[in-house]
Amino acid sequence: MELLTPEIEARLLKNGRQQEMVRGTDREIDFYPVVKLFTPDGRCTWLLTELDPTDPDLAFGLCDLGLGFPDLGFVNLEEIRTVRGKLGLPVERDLYFIPDKTLSAYAEQARRLGHIEA
Repeated sequence: MELLTPEIEARLLKNGRQQEMVRGTDREIDFYPVVKLFTPDGRCTWLLTELDPTDPDLAFGLCDLGLGFPDLGFVNLEEIRTVRGKLGLPVERDLYFIPDKTLSAYAEQARRLGHIEA
């Protein structure tokens, strides 16, 4: 399965370009996640909102490696592609994910629960 379709990649890049203009100011944008990636045989989950326009392999989002400490940050998509769960299955895109809140709201909930619930 393709992790990011051209349409998803375009949306992530658009968000990245918008965020680049306001990063580090009080006008940073709290996007809704564009895509959810997960290990079908593990506990890793990523909710991604944007791609770095200067390095499109670098994504920003909420990352949960299944250790009880989900956090916001940048992640390398090539590294995500190498992750395997307990049975050796690769990371997949959740085809049915529909975000219902902003990334910061998911992050607040995840920190409280110790994992991403999406």
